[in-house]
Amino acid sequence: MSVPAYRLSRPQKLYVVCAAIFLTALVVAEATASKLFTVVELPFSLNIFGESFNEVVMTAGVIAFPITFIITDLLNEYFGKAGIQFVTYLGVVMIIFEFALLQAAMAVPTASISPVPGEAFDTVFGASGRIILGSLVAYLLGQLADISLFHWLRKLTDGKHLWLRATGSTFGSQFIDTFVVLFVAFYGPMTIQAIIAVTLFNYLYKFIVAVLITPLIYLAHWLIDRYLGEELAEDLIEAAGEPA
Repeated sequence: MSVPAYRLSRPQKLYVVCAAIFLTALVVAEATASKLFTVVELPFSLNIFGESFNEVVMTAGVIAFPITFIITDLLNEYFGKAGIQFVTYLGVVMIIFEFALLQAAMAVPTASISPVPGEAFDTVFGASGRIILGSLVAYLLGQLADISLFHWLRKLTDGKHLWLRATGSTFGSQFIDTFVVLFVAFYGPMTIQAIIAVTLFNYLYKFIVAVLITPLIYLAHWLIDRYLGEELAEDLIEAAGEPA
């Protein structure tokens, strides 16, 4: 007897798309996290814990992370703790998988006709074990804090004020994420004062981004409701708010 082809439901397709976007942004953020870049040159000297800074410096990983903020909130909203926790743990596995693939890519010999020299490739992608460890620990702690804060705020506001739980959970979790990854990855080559300064720069950026992307979260929410249908969307949201 032939078995009919399995067809994904709309909620399943939504979950797969959200998970794919989240994991892609996460892997890109981790791959680029070792680069520090100057956001702006300051017209004055900024003193932070006794150390002077003439520029605002952040890690390149912050470029991709706003996407993970949006998807985390959407998965929390429609699929609850169990849905976002699964993607969070899968993200840990994907970071380790990414690291293994990069190690393999660096290990193979560089061809003489390669437009990218082996040394340059290794410099860009040769993240140390400390950076990977810092990224993993920070990501996991930050995500779990975000999930807990999101659902605490959701319960506190009785499911109202999406903007509050979306931005509030990000504000509370990202300082932990940013400080841990920088401390574990760079303490030694960088002073604790420099790490705190870069943490504050990154956190301020994430704070501003969390506010600016709030309309995008509402837009994504509206589009998803249209895609699922109002009744199904409400059922998912109600189920997502129940204890796991």
